[in-house]
Amino acid sequence: MNGHSRRSFLQLGGVTTAGALIPAYVAGTETTARTETAPHASADPFAPLRHRWRDVTAGSGFDATAEPYRTRLARLGTRAAGYRDAMAPAEASLWPDLAFPSLGATPARLRTMARAYVLPGTGLTGDASLASAVATGIDHYRRRVYAAGADEVGNWWYWQIGTPKNLLDAALLIGPHLADRQSAALREAVDHFVPECRLDDYSGTSTGANRVDLCMVTLLRAILGSDPAKAALAVSALSPVFPYVSEGDGFYRDGSFVQHTTVPYQGTYGASLLSGLATLFAVLRGSPWEVTDPNRQVVLDSVERTFAPVVHDGFCMDLVSGRAIGRQPYGDHGRGRVIASAILLLGETASAAERSRWQGMVKGWALRDTHRPMLEAAENDDLGFHARLAAILDDDAVPAAGEPAGHRLLAMSARAVHRRPGWCAGLSMASYRIGHYEHGNGENLRGWHTGSGMLYWWAGGHGDQYSDSFWTTVDPYRLPGTTVSTRRLADGAGEGWGDTCPPGRWAGGATDGVYATVGQHLNGFESTLEAFKSWFFLDDAVVCLGAAITGEDGVPVETIVDNRRTDALLTVDEKTGWAHLEGHGGYVLPCGTRLRTLREERAGGRDPVTRSYVTLWFDHGVDPVSAGYVYLLLPGASLAETRARAADPGWARVLANTARGQGVRVPSLGITAVNFWNDGAAGDLAASAPCAVLVRESADGTATLTVSDPRRDLSELTVTWDRPVTEVLHGHPLLAGATTGARLTLTFGRLAGRGGGSNTVTVRLG
Repeated sequence: MNGHSRRSFLQLGGVTTAGALIPAYVAGTETTARTETAPHASADPFAPLRHRWRDVTAGSGFDATAEPYRTRLARLGTRAAGYRDAMAPAEASLWPDLAFPSLGATPARLRTMARAYVLPGTGLTGDASLASAVATGIDHYRRRVYAAGADEVGNWWYWQIGTPKNLLDAALLIGPHLADRQSAALREAVDHFVPECRLDDYSGTSTGANRVDLCMVTLLRAILGSDPAKAALAVSALSPVFPYVSEGDGFYRDGSFVQHTTVPYQGTYGASLLSGLATLFAVLRGSPWEVTDPNRQVVLDSVERTFAPVVHDGFCMDLVSGRAIGRQPYGDHGRGRVIASAILLLGETASAAERSRWQGMVKGWALRDTHRPMLEAAENDDLGFHARLAAILDDDAVPAAGEPAGHRLLAMSARAVHRRPGWCAGLSMASYRIGHYEHGNGENLRGWHTGSGMLYWWAGGHGDQYSDSFWTTVDPYRLPGTTVSTRRLADGAGEGWGDTCPPGRWAGGATDGVYATVGQHLNGFESTLEAFKSWFFLDDAVVCLGAAITGEDGVPVETIVDNRRTDALLTVDEKTGWAHLEGHGGYVLPCGTRLRTLREERAGGRDPVTRSYVTLWFDHGVDPVSAGYVYLLLPGASLAETRARAADPGWARVLANTARGQGVRVPSLGITAVNFWNDGAAGDLAASAPCAVLVRESADGTATLTVSDPRRDLSELTVTWDRPVTEVLHGHPLLAGATTGARLTLTFGRLAGRGGGSNTVTVRLG
């Protein structure tokens, strides 16, 4: 029994089922036909919660006789009937084909059966024998496994969240078919594994998405037992989730979301949190326990501040999905659907303006996700989501929103997302507060270098670039954009659950919302490697610089210009310094560094699959001392456009590429940008301390200077621009002083409290 204590699984005694049949509710409506067994049931404040729970989670708002619902519901009924007929309650498992104790599968099967009982069109709607089988199964599992007094063995999540949520869900759906005695025993078991004190302290495994799930379990326990005190506790315990945080788990003002203390997690945990809160808001609306905490607006704001920036054409970027990135092919598209579903449901309790914007945004995602069409995939995800999505897709009054051009720098989670017409890029870094990678539960064992400056990018038609078995087949030492020591690492190297933070503090940059300068002081994962890396995000290019690349591991150090999952034609012109990957984009190599290339087939996965790759990289040699690189990435560029950019060496001028600073000037855009690793000067910019500076000159004679403190430790900063300036038109609140004239001098106050955020000053040029 794998170390389970004898008292963990108790003997099954006699089971009785009772209660009146709950007839099916009318398909396509939100009304329910039901026979109440208790007098004055209409006065029961929990009755509407039971109805809403069923409608929100099992699905409603669709015509069960229309496709695809008719087929999907019939399939659900067939599966539920198969589970019912195969049930064989014994000394161990409820089903002979499941290994004991089956913490995940058994409760999930019982919930599936319960949904077939309440949903219309399953062929088992209102079937008393099915409901009775669910009741028998719940009580069997409660006696054998999930019993009051039993010990948690293995992953705590199953005992406190996964199992009770599924069991309570099934119990609510079958209503009075679960006898009072059985219901009381289940509630007692839940109280044992999820006692009220679990919600006392907002720490450990009771934060963020986990806290929302624990509150949901507590609420379901309250609804099952008509317990107003527990319902109130479930709602009040949500409050710590809402406010912005400055460290640890939760929402940050810059749009970051972190779970497990050091892992950016809008995908998976964040998606789960948003979905859970959307469900709770919908179920509790209008009840005595409606969520009215004023900080709930933070959750509503997170739709556009936190989640939308990392969803591209319907999929959630892997750079915010922690250890989940390699779980299954097209998992990023699945996570995008979870977020889209949560947003549409959340819209039902938001303002009309928010709901309208969100519907247009999700509609745009659905129309652009051609690799895993969202509506088609929703048939198997969630019938309620399918109905909501189908409604807005069919509604001409809901305009589909396009991808918003611009830059989002999520400094507190060391992430950046850049969008321009026709392409999108995402950057993943590590710092003293954000881990290199997360592994746990046997997942993502080779994600070591995802925080070493991995640069994801998507041009038109490449929405599956990192989706189609990328993580199981890619060379984990050659992730695009990274600089790494090739020292071999063990699977799951380093501490688990994201506790892999390097010492470097400088990770972040400055953005004016359109362009950005982003940098990382890189300390290699479990190696002596050190490097300074910068990315300058522009209209049709990303300028990439590397400096002071040093290592003493006795192995080569490499910078991976790209590693594309493709068999497209690669053209390289070493003489003039460019390369082009047909249908993808181009690369310009102005420094003359030799570009290494490799075309290979790579296999991986439990059921091995093979994918084609084209890899481009710089070999800095064994134990390099102060190596560097310069290259331009041109997403979506044609061969002619790549050749033309290579023939214009003055398009981007490198101002500095050292351990003191990295900077570029792009005259055609009026851009000057420098990442100062130390105090110093580059071009016509100088800074008194480490910082990032982005200058953009406009044709109307004005300019903006955007400054940030990526290290988050400056009490003051002076930036000098050697250009004539007549006046400051708009100053940031932290601008403590400004001197204009032949040159501009700006003095800022305490930037340390800005969380690495950007601070912009507008001036008139002389």
